[in-house]
Amino acid sequence: MSIVLTIAGSDPSGGAGIQADLKSISANGGYGVSVLTALTSQNTQGVQSVFAVPKKVIESQFRALVEDMHIDAIKIGMLHSKEAIMIVAKLLESCDVPVILDPILSSSSGDELLQKEAIEALQTQLFPKVHLLTPNIPEAEILTGQKIENVEDMKKACKEIWAENVLLKGGHLEGNILVDVLYHDGEFYEFKHRKIRSNNTHGTGCTLASAIATHLAKEKTLYDAVDAGISYVTKAIIESYPTGKGRGSLNHFYMIKGQDG
Repeated sequence: MSIVLTIAGSDPSGGAGIQADLKSISANGGYGVSVLTALTSQNTQGVQSVFAVPKKVIESQFRALVEDMHIDAIKIGMLHSKEAIMIVAKLLESCDVPVILDPILSSSSGDELLQKEAIEALQTQLFPKVHLLTPNIPEAEILTGQKIENVEDMKKACKEIWAENVLLKGGHLEGNILVDVLYHDGEFYEFKHRKIRSNNTHGTGCTLASAIATHLAKEKTLYDAVDAGISYVTKAIIESYPTGKGRGSLNHFYMIKGQDG
């Protein structure tokens, strides 16, 4: 079984972060291991507080894993601080596996999850080291400084984000058809599907990036890994259910029938 490492923050509500990553990795046929970068106090309604894990602890977690296991792919999520970005960038120098970066700048409820002064470090230190970047539209607008209102704007933004490959997620655009744009080897690929009207979308980005990382770990092409990841997330949203008073979680294990006994 392919081993996928997630480097991310914790979400005690289970919908996003490390918890969602491990569910997504397992559901897509991988074995998930993790390096914790931050502890959050959050639920479906928002983030109450963030505690950054010291960089020496991030490093010791990482080294404990790579010295013992063969890692087949890495997914990076919430890093929160410049210090965390710098140490993760350093640690990646010893890895020759696909790295997926979900550039988490804020939560779906609008809470800041990456310190503003850390954004430049994210772009200069980590973007050159990742195989795929998976921003949503608000994140891409911050990274490019440009408004994104349609698919053509998305394609323009992909070219201006300095990463090897970019999957720009179109869930924030208006309309009944959702379009995700993959920019790979200088070419654009569009993934279109019906937009699902659901309030249970907490952790969608984490879940998708982890699914793609898992399929890359199983040696699928980037296009096929993205296609499989989008299909998985779409079904997980369709089969989702409310888990709290706010934005509910995806159903990561929708394929297991009889979950209610």
